[in-house]
Amino acid sequence: MNQARPLEGMRVVDYSHFLAGPYVGRCLAALGAEVIKVERPGSGDAGRQHATVLDARSSGYFLQLNMGKRGVSVNMKDPRGKAFMERLCDSADVFVENYRPGALDKLGLGYEALAARNPGLVYCSISAYGHTGPDAHRAGFGLIAEAKSGIMQMVGTPGERPPLLRISLGDMYTGIHAVAAINAALLGRVKSGRGQHIDMALYDTLVSMHEYAVQCYTLADVLPEQTGHDMPGSTLYGVFRATDGDLVIAAQVDDAWKRFAALVEAQGGPPGFGADARFHDSVGRNTYRREILAVVEPWVAARSVAQILELLDGIDVPCAKVQRIDEVLADPQIQARGMIVEQEHPRYGTLRLPNLPFRFSACDTTIREVAPDLGQHNAEVAQSLGFTPAEIDAMQTDGVLFEQ
Repeated sequence: MNQARPLEGMRVVDYSHFLAGPYVGRCLAALGAEVIKVERPGSGDAGRQHATVLDARSSGYFLQLNMGKRGVSVNMKDPRGKAFMERLCDSADVFVENYRPGALDKLGLGYEALAARNPGLVYCSISAYGHTGPDAHRAGFGLIAEAKSGIMQMVGTPGERPPLLRISLGDMYTGIHAVAAINAALLGRVKSGRGQHIDMALYDTLVSMHEYAVQCYTLADVLPEQTGHDMPGSTLYGVFRATDGDLVIAAQVDDAWKRFAALVEAQGGPPGFGADARFHDSVGRNTYRREILAVVEPWVAARSVAQILELLDGIDVPCAKVQRIDEVLADPQIQARGMIVEQEHPRYGTLRLPNLPFRFSACDTTIREVAPDLGQHNAEVAQSLGFTPAEIDAMQTDGVLFEQ
């Protein structure tokens, strides 16, 4: 661990709120960038009061997404606040925002205005629909993109309303794509000397995730539908209920299926089940899917999760228990990979939050610094921008730089 983190020396202005934008900022901070979180005076980022709310100042949501950043709170209605933001953006390599298209133009913080002052700026916008197209003006969240993208329609039990995914797939997936695009733009700037505007849309990103649904329709005229607990086009691949919980089994590949079927037969399944040639290729397994499930489901239901995992691990068939969050945190694999980061917070004590999955051989990207209080680093950042102590004191006294 003897190298600097990849983005050390880069300054990022995080002018975003809630999830997608702050997640980008957290990732860039982990990669070594100096990330300055800019919030409105008073209430700050709305994510401060989004689950799990700890007090009037912060929440688990905010602490997780904004760790490792420095925080300022600026009143843009005061000319001194606008001047502060102009200097800050002039000093930045990256600007991240996730407001509705056009909203920041009114504040003088749109791409054209900032790029005119700082041509090397990489400006990343994240919105529901992007900055072009007939829906660009519409508001939206991850839930909206999940519904419109076709993903939600494919999950759940046939005939029932689709369930909520319970993770912010659109925001997080768009966020990590934004991180990739920002790094690519920074690399491109080395050659061109200029930044550019990155226009990320939650809807676009989720449509890009379809690894088979679009091709099913465009190539075979088949509309994917809800399938419940398994995948009819990929037998045997699904969720099964044991005596004491649920597990997933992935025996959809021919060799894995043959090992699995032979095991089921040896462990009390129907004679000849493992040798049935009808099931030895994917077409046959999908054709006779119901016949296969009629054997596999009761076989699983008669055993505990631990028993089945031991049997399947022994023949190298992929499987896993459907774990609760408390089980995930106690999982030795998660502990070995350092996927839960601990931080000491001056008000909330020890925080245990999900780490990022970055792993570098020569540097550590784990963030130990907690998320900032509202306006915590006003004076420090103002000083770095060349404001005098007297100017900083006056801005703080007048609420131009707000601190909670």
